[in-house]
Amino acid sequence: MYSQTLLKPDGRRLTLYSRRPIAAEITATSPSNEPIQAHPHLRWQPLRGEWVAYASHRQGRTFMPPPEYNPLAPTKDPQFPTELPEGNYDIAVFDNRFASLIPTATEAPQEIVDTLPANGACEVVVFTQDPQASLSSLPLDHLELLFQVWGDRTRAISQHPQIQYILPFENKGVEVGVTLHHPHGQIYAYPFVPPVPERMGACQLDYYQQHQRGLLQDLIQKEIEDKQRILYQDEWAIAFVPVCARYPYEVWIAPIQPVATFLDLTPNQRSSLAKALKTVTLKYDGLWKRPFPYLMAWFQAPVNGEPHPEWHLHAEFYPPYRTSDRIKYLAGTELAAGMFANDALPEEKAKELQAVTVDLEQALSV
Repeated sequence: MYSQTLLKPDGRRLTLYSRRPIAAEITATSPSNEPIQAHPHLRWQPLRGEWVAYASHRQGRTFMPPPEYNPLAPTKDPQFPTELPEGNYDIAVFDNRFASLIPTATEAPQEIVDTLPANGACEVVVFTQDPQASLSSLPLDHLELLFQVWGDRTRAISQHPQIQYILPFENKGVEVGVTLHHPHGQIYAYPFVPPVPERMGACQLDYYQQHQRGLLQDLIQKEIEDKQRILYQDEWAIAFVPVCARYPYEVWIAPIQPVATFLDLTPNQRSSLAKALKTVTLKYDGLWKRPFPYLMAWFQAPVNGEPHPEWHLHAEFYPPYRTSDRIKYLAGTELAAGMFANDALPEEKAKELQAVTVDLEQALSV
């Protein structure tokens, strides 16, 4: 992996990653030369016991620009500077112009509940310079590079002493709120462990203390023995519809042997996870012969300087669809109670995805 870090005209960082050496003369660009003025803060929600971020400057963020102007796509027109510079590289990572969390936050208003500066980080990860591409269309070595990038960003962001948790994710499709056309994801880094991974960590720690083995590690072994819901499996990685899926077409991807973070992945695991990721995204797109919307979230151990043998790095995909002509959104029981009601059995949806033929060799030769 090759990388090069630059400074944008507005003061934000840009890091370029590539499978090949990167030319030294690349110049960072930005839609504006004005320094970012942002003062996000956190307020405590006492009935839920969780922090809420407030970032009013996000109201001016880019929303669904016309296809002819994509602020993430490189352009040679100086009148329309974009986030990506011209040059030969594969993946770009830069600080979000409209971040909900920033490393330099120092201000928080006094309110009737506890408040704190929103110290953290929000980065945009542009998967490729090709605005028409997607994870399903990228070659395997490009996807392997993406896993290395997630690891490098985990390493870099965790150098900030206030950061405790780092979450890479991708929103794909307008159905799940995407506002830009280019294939990209984000990384949020928090000064606390958010409620969902906090609960995951607590369940995994309790299981590990009882059994001296990982909770997801044992669940994966049971899925392998059951053989009903597996979409991809080799020696190092697996993709499956979990027996406890909360969403129709929900899929998990994980290394078979547990690792805590992206930094702990071996080359063999990265290679197999790339194959699993491509297989799943190809199956999604092939299900209804159209780009399939989803939220993909990667859960890893906290970066608080402590060992976490209980944690098992994995991705969870949450597609919004129930059937080919009806969209499933969260309803009262999910949003209010936090208890999910799934209208379809995981086994049924696994069979639909299993029936979508994916030939990795053929897909890579196109």
